[in-house]
Amino acid sequence: MVLIAPSILSADFGRLREEVEAIEKAGADMLHCDIMDGHYVPNLTFGPGVLQSIRPYTKLDFDVHLMVKKPDKMLEWFAKAGADILTVHAEACPHLDRTLAEIRALGLKAGVSLNPATSEEVLAYVLDKINQVLVMTVNPGFGGQSFIPAQLAKISRIKEMVKGRDIKIEVDGGINPLTAAECTAAGADILVAGTAVFAGGDYKKNIDALR
Repeated sequence: MVLIAPSILSADFGRLREEVEAIEKAGADMLHCDIMDGHYVPNLTFGPGVLQSIRPYTKLDFDVHLMVKKPDKMLEWFAKAGADILTVHAEACPHLDRTLAEIRALGLKAGVSLNPATSEEVLAYVLDKINQVLVMTVNPGFGGQSFIPAQLAKISRIKEMVKGRDIKIEVDGGINPLTAAECTAAGADILVAGTAVFAGGDYKKNIDALR
């Protein structure tokens, strides 16, 4: 069954604890945490302190997506803050194999994210070190963007590439009930959604619609 990972970037940060508890109660499978540094992407979000503050209030895995210029210096910060999965951008890691090895040495699951213009071929030599691949179906940096259909073929190619391995394919960007169906048909296992989950306030209904 497809897993739903609501992005807390779309939550009400004035009542973040309540939002996290509500999302878990509504049936979310994990919590997607978009970390942006204002350098790798043109936006700034939050740091490990926010994660640490909500860690006691949910049993959901923290799926931490590092959209940052220098992820290596932040790995231990987010590990200590309660991350379960750390995903780094292939484009931001000059030594991707080493970065992934460091994530796993911290006892966490490791993921690689690919921007829309990045080929899946960069994964070929690190398949033994990853637990998931995050396909960006929008250009990273802001919520509410339109889905890029060309990424569906990339999802299918990655599905073939990871066949026989315990590697999940996650998609992030422009996910709604229609694009969710297209992504899962192409081979996606995890759907990240912000607006589609938090809009309107009926989180369970929204999650069920995506599933």
